Amino acid sequence: MHFDLFNELSVPTLGNRDEREVFEDTLAQWVLAEDLGFTTGWLVEHHFMPEYSHSTAPELFLAAASQRTQRLRLGHAIVPLPYHHPIRVAERLATLDILSGGRVEFGFGRGFSPQEYQAFGREMRDSRSYTEESLAVIRQAFAKGQVDFHGQHFDFTELAVLPHPLQKPHPPIWTAAVSPESFELAARQGVGVLVGPFKPWFMVREDIRHYREAWQREHGTAPGGAHLNPRVAMTIGIHCHPDHHTARNQAREGLVWFYRQLLGQTRGVLEHLYEGYEYYRRFGAFRGLMGKALTLGALETLGMTVVGNPAHCIERLTALKNAGVDHVLLAFGAGVLPQAQTTDAMRLFAEHVMPALSD
Repeated sequence: MHFDLFNELSVPTLGNRDEREVFEDTLAQWVLAEDLGFTTGWLVEHHFMPEYSHSTAPELFLAAASQRTQRLRLGHAIVPLPYHHPIRVAERLATLDILSGGRVEFGFGRGFSPQEYQAFGREMRDSRSYTEESLAVIRQAFAKGQVDFHGQHFDFTELAVLPHPLQKPHPPIWTAAVSPESFELAARQGVGVLVGPFKPWFMVREDIRHYREAWQREHGTAPGGAHLNPRVAMTIGIHCHPDHHTARNQAREGLVWFYRQLLGQTRGVLEHLYEGYEYYRRFGAFRGLMGKALTLGALETLGMTVVGNPAHCIERLTALKNAGVDHVLLAFGAGVLPQAQTTDAMRLFAEHVMPALSD
């Protein structure tokens, strides 16, 4: 099992930090993560979500991180392809791959915010077709350095796309997966899956099983390689402290705030169930958690968080490892905890939890 960081660049009013402090603190956490042996730092892309996520230009943050680190891999989680031009995505990823010395992890997805789709001039019902065509264009640009593509949304003839990524034929590719169909599509495409922080573990466990079965049908026992990525990554809120009760007391307010904000951001797609997003009706049952019913205990029961002493963290994460999770994307502090508590938790986790579960 590999251990990564996951950040939204949250700037909550209850955290008493401004954007500059949050950005600098997060960069410092990534530098520390490299020293402690974490594998990857992952950053989201969201727009128009004040407090919850100020990560609107992740490629710039990742470029800054690339100059402060040497080994930590740098992940997009994710690039919402329907409202990005695929040529520009390929160019920026290749540039970042060069600047970082070949450390990019490329996560893509459709996004889920109706407000983002409206603002950027896209229809949610076209999300799958835009995503599939964009991925085909980006892969062609990476593999050949030239794009000749004629589709419903994009039409290119012999375009030279520069620069070329350092990793060959391209950086590892991942996709955000929510529905079982998305997991099966990921397997057919030969890409890894990024499981977001808002899906309960009992649902994810079945999704992983379907993904592995679909991978076996499509690729046999192929272990992966330069063009295949058979890995599963899951995002969870995390806090670790030597004393179990102290861990829970420190993390309770921040993690509940974080997940209440996250679930609130899904309200738009839940209320309308746009074409192509019908699966989200499964999450309608969790609407009640957006209010006072959302507690740290409920989050742990749903498998969305792990909070406690090192022994508790090992126990909970062992279940994920045994079910086939290859990477855990850890949201330390959830953007709310003071920097010292967050970095102390990272150090404790690296000293006691990671050795017990690392491959």
